[in-house]
Amino acid sequence: MVELIEYIAKSIVEFPDKVLVTQEESEKGIELRLSVDNKDMGRIIGRGGKIANAMRTVLKAISTKENKAVFLEIVEDE
Repeated sequence: MVELIEYIAKSIVEFPDKVLVTQEESEKGIELRLSVDNKDMGRIIGRGGKIANAMRTVLKAISTKENKAVFLEIVEDE
């Protein structure tokens, strides 16, 4: 899942070298954090959140197949 989100994000953003996806497991499920450059936040979220929602939909389909809850958080690169 990390590789998939990383691939999608790098295809969209202007600064692909600043894309970082981390994964943490918690009692809720798997939490993915997508970090991108500040200038790429608009590109990764999309108009009205469409791109971010599309990535979450893909993750939901994968998580249903694996019977695990997956959450995606998008954060700015520090």
